[in-house]
Amino acid sequence: MRMHNPPHPGEILRQLCLEPLGLSVTQAAKGLGISRKTLSNILNGRAGISPQMAVRLSIAFDTTAESWMNQQVQHDLWRAEQNRKKLKVARFPSTPRANV
Repeated sequence: MRMHNPPHPGEILRQLCLEPLGLSVTQAAKGLGISRKTLSNILNGRAGISPQMAVRLSIAFDTTAESWMNQQVQHDLWRAEQNRKKLKVARFPSTPRANV
């Protein structure tokens, strides 16, 4: 079941990782090996979690890269679904599916 309006992973990163450890954006960015601007964009929902960033976060915060990617996918999919009715897509007839 999909979550209703899942938070951006940057929000989770700020609330569950940076704030409890008392890390500033500058400190966290340095520890992650990225620029302060890059981390700020993620934390403020202006950029998403890439696979490489997910690996960095998993190393830094002892989590899994998959958990970060799943959060990003859920967020992106929920946003895309909000525009479903605006999409102009042809519906094709169903075909039998091969057992794979």
